[in-house]
Amino acid sequence: MRREGLWHAAASVLVLSPDGASVYVHRRTATKDVYPGRYDCWTGGVVAAGEDPGTAAVRELAEELGVRGVAPQPLFRLAFEEGSVRYHAFCYRTSWDGPVRHQPEEIAEGGWMGLAELRERLADPAWPFVPDGRRLVEEWFARGG
Repeated sequence: MRREGLWHAAASVLVLSPDGASVYVHRRTATKDVYPGRYDCWTGGVVAAGEDPGTAAVRELAEELGVRGVAPQPLFRLAFEEGSVRYHAFCYRTSWDGPVRHQPEEIAEGGWMGLAELRERLADPAWPFVPDGRRLVEEWFARGG
């Protein structure tokens, strides 16, 4: 899809601490095909053909972070386009206070970050954060997140 610049759907989940004061931020592996080695606060991926975006959100949480038994809540939808990365984001949020197990092919490291620190880091254009994740979290902040 990205190689050919095809539009597709993706589920993106913001994982928050139960008190809503922190978000799980991770660094992508250096082998990722898009935005390798950069930070992100969204977990997710491509919605498979015929798959419901909410089902994709649950699947991606389990695959990438080992988070199971949650029901992500819909936030908003947003189109993102930058170069060959073109998709319709179905954005969700969930709360989690259990263990996190990274999918080693996708995530190099991660941890909890306070929302104030996330805003501060995002204000620095030199911080290596994925452009789509930046756009989505800025939208979430604009909507009162």
